[in-house]
Amino acid sequence: MSMLSDNILIQQYLEGNNDSFEILLSKYKQRIYSFIYSKIKDREIADDVFQDTFIKVIQTLRKGAYNEKGRFVSWVMRIAHNLIIDHFRRQQRMPMYNAYDNEQDVFFRLSEPSLNIEDMIIDDQIKDDLNVLMLELPQNQFEVLKMRLYQDMSFKEIAERTNVSINTSLGRMRYGLINLRKLIDDRNLIMTQ
Repeated sequence: MSMLSDNILIQQYLEGNNDSFEILLSKYKQRIYSFIYSKIKDREIADDVFQDTFIKVIQTLRKGAYNEKGRFVSWVMRIAHNLIIDHFRRQQRMPMYNAYDNEQDVFFRLSEPSLNIEDMIIDDQIKDDLNVLMLELPQNQFEVLKMRLYQDMSFKEIAERTNVSINTSLGRMRYGLINLRKLIDDRNLIMTQ
């Protein structure tokens, strides 16, 4: 049963099969809890936010308000993000924050001391969303975007590395950005703070 897709598990849960939700929960709970704890750094509060996240997930699913366009785990992470932001708004305090926690950043973090914790969390979510979306691009577009954005390579260097002309590299970059924008629009993601 654990080989079933997230959307099938959600459908089964909505049809009354609580085991399907348990499978979804066990599939993602470690990843989601680790994410929450990495931002809050307090087990008790992280436990509360984790519980609140899944209460909100269940409520949204039961209302039929889940949009199947995006990936389930990305949707749950966004809910967790929002609850973390709510927590910090209530606390009105700044937690310890390591700007280099996320080793998988697509874009290099610009040192921006004026960002508050809410801005940093939103900034991280934008980068996480882009990381996921870029993996959905055709391989040649993904490669060019990765070399240009992560490795700061010139189009000449990219052309040499991929054995294509500079114009082909530019075209792949252009189509990669167009496809990325389409994915962002299709999923109604907001990529600005």
